[in-house]
Amino acid sequence: MFSNILIYFVVIPVIMLAGLALCRNIKQIRAVAVTGSLALTALSIYLLVEYLGMRAANPDAQMLFTGAWDWFKPLHIQLAVGVDGISVAMLILSSIILLTGSFASWKIDPMPKEFFLWLILLSTGVFGFFISIDLFTMFMFYEVALIPMYLLIGVWGSGNKNYSAMKLTLMLMGGSAFLMLGLIGIYYHSSADPSQLTWNLLEISKNGAISTGWQYFLFPMTFVGFGVLGAMFPFHTWSPDGHASAPTAVSMLHAGVLMKLGGYGCFRVAIYLMPQAANDLAWIFLILTGISVVYGAFSACVQTDLKYINAYSSVSHCGLVLFAILMLNTTAMTGAIMQMLSHGLMTALFFALIGMIYGRTHTRDITKMGGLMKIMPFLAVCYVIAGFASLGLPGLSGFVAEMTIFVGSFEHADMFHRVFTIVACCSIVITAVYILRVVGKLLLGPVQDEHHLALTDAEWWERTATVTLIVSVAAIGCFPEFFADLIRWTFNSNIFSVIGMN
Repeated sequence: MFSNILIYFVVIPVIMLAGLALCRNIKQIRAVAVTGSLALTALSIYLLVEYLGMRAANPDAQMLFTGAWDWFKPLHIQLAVGVDGISVAMLILSSIILLTGSFASWKIDPMPKEFFLWLILLSTGVFGFFISIDLFTMFMFYEVALIPMYLLIGVWGSGNKNYSAMKLTLMLMGGSAFLMLGLIGIYYHSSADPSQLTWNLLEISKNGAISTGWQYFLFPMTFVGFGVLGAMFPFHTWSPDGHASAPTAVSMLHAGVLMKLGGYGCFRVAIYLMPQAANDLAWIFLILTGISVVYGAFSACVQTDLKYINAYSSVSHCGLVLFAILMLNTTAMTGAIMQMLSHGLMTALFFALIGMIYGRTHTRDITKMGGLMKIMPFLAVCYVIAGFASLGLPGLSGFVAEMTIFVGSFEHADMFHRVFTIVACCSIVITAVYILRVVGKLLLGPVQDEHHLALTDAEWWERTATVTLIVSVAAIGCFPEFFADLIRWTFNSNIFSVIGMN
């Protein structure tokens, strides 16, 4: 088992949990959190290098670094792992955001040990989810990633945190209930031979035993189950309240990584295992995700709280991910995965900066702030860069991701798909409105509160977090072909061999 590199994406967080339990002071806690996060980041980069080498040697393989170990034989449950290009990209994203989130939580108070324990437990679930190819263990890690959110928001959050934590937990657990029923249904229809039932994604796909009738029943359950976490309309209302009340690092991980579990699950489970239902029912969910894209952008325009602005922006951008996945063609789905990477990095950057600004000004109301460019120029410039990435400035990640989505979506020749693509394109203009509005009110103009003149700029740990995220956003924008190639290979060798599209 331990000869498989993927296992260490779960082993390292478990070691971090044990190390945190033994810590006696804040310096030791920081050391464990940062060292472990650095180790995970280095491991993900090493995995990328190894993956590229193995991919060249095994161009027809669906998954690499695969391994399976029996866990509970009566129900055919295994600890089965494997990755493709999309999984590798998600692991890199997760490790970067965990690392920068650790720096952003440098002065977390109170109970820093307990905070990092729950944060690392959440991360354990995230990493386990992305490496799993067994539906049971994937769902188990999915739940491990969700449950800590209640305490992280309810204890360390701000504002109406108890209401936000409970609302988030109940709505996500509701989605999990749909998902669990869908996965059980997939298991009992995974093979024509009852003695050969399996939870393994690759084996279920190979068997092709799920009838069209059952696909029509199970596809909506799994897509909605994962779609709730992806903030799909009308199941999105937990997201703005949860983001607004969460502490900085939790908002970074939640928007940057946790919401990506929803899009990844819709892609990996619902569409991959039930292609016929996906092809026939996609139009229903295209309508819902199209509403998410436009509704989220318009809602962000009327907010004055920085976190609510970014939270509704996340609803719009994550809606765009699901929208592109449902287009079921290579170009749009490549854009969807690139959008997951882009949004994960830039929204983590936004929430990190908002937390740093709030920690100094003690307000998130943009009507009560102004002239911050003069007071804290480093943080202000970083905020402008994050804004440019969000509205799609060429050279940054948002541009290549959204252009790929819209070009791919417009490949459909029918009027329905093209009309909804045009509607989704309108979100670009709306995004520019609220981003430029915030930049103008927050950073430029006169200083609204004279007490803000005494504020300081970013400390070294804050600069480390923001610069790391900015470099990552620029890397995708400047070298899009590398990331697109990493993703496209998965479609050519895996997904589209099943769906039968191009």
